[in-house]
Amino acid sequence: MSSTEVSEQREGRPEEIRAVPVRHPGRWVAAVVVVLVGASIVRAIITNKNFQWHVVGQYLFSSRVLHGVLITLELTILSMVIGILLGVILAVMRQSPNPIVNKASWLYIWFFRGTPLLLQIYFWFNITALFPKIDLGVPFGPAIIHANGNSVIAPLVAALLGLGLNEGAYMAEIVRAGILSVSEGQTEASQSLGLSRLQTMRFIVLPQAMRIILPPTGNETISMLKNTSLVSVIAYTELLYTVQQIYDVNYKTIPLLIVASIWYLAMTSIAYVFQYFIERRYGRGFTRAQHVSMRERWFTFRSRPAT
Repeated sequence: MSSTEVSEQREGRPEEIRAVPVRHPGRWVAAVVVVLVGASIVRAIITNKNFQWHVVGQYLFSSRVLHGVLITLELTILSMVIGILLGVILAVMRQSPNPIVNKASWLYIWFFRGTPLLLQIYFWFNITALFPKIDLGVPFGPAIIHANGNSVIAPLVAALLGLGLNEGAYMAEIVRAGILSVSEGQTEASQSLGLSRLQTMRFIVLPQAMRIILPPTGNETISMLKNTSLVSVIAYTELLYTVQQIYDVNYKTIPLLIVASIWYLAMTSIAYVFQYFIERRYGRGFTRAQHVSMRERWFTFRSRPAT
């Protein structure tokens, strides 16, 4: 084929389509507005002397504040352990074919989800007004253990009862949703192999339900960490009550509230990281999209390709 014929064929071909990115001026305007507002807030925080950042630095790592942080973590862990164990039991009870067991679980969840957590903490702290003496023994029979209500229901016990029992109601619904996400064919297959109902729940259903249960459980843990501040109303020395005790003496209210806020943000941020890796661990083989690393999630800007 001669060069003249090649050139004629090229002249007859249509021109290549050039993709032009769509312009989005509104995005740039919104970005500029956000940057200006953010810069104004940062400037106000830095230049306003009433924040008293030197006081924040003075108390941020003080021994009393650190002790309050440890108490907050202790309350969070113990309350979540109580809530998770109770939630699993209540969720299994909700799935029971026995109507009495099923309705008892529903009644518990209805009551503890329907009343405020702060009210429940107050109630447990003042429970000795109803039961000044606590007797444990055979139902409708003789009591074996006798105890003084005030010595048993200390502020720590009242805090754990309020936080843990309330959390159990929410965890029950989370676990139940995870159980329902496992197909009934799994249960039928396990029963055909001779497994009992409890064995099926323990070895077949719950392990598969973990990928549904864990993400909201992580969120509940983060919420619990913040909800521990409510026990300050019963004078239990967690983080918030600790800073309240300090600013009641030196009247540095705002700086010490900032100290508490910094610690809550630090603890919840660490909890976010743990939640991410746990979800990634139990989500293997189930997620449709490829996992995005923590570094990419925080530092990579992924723009939409131009069309």
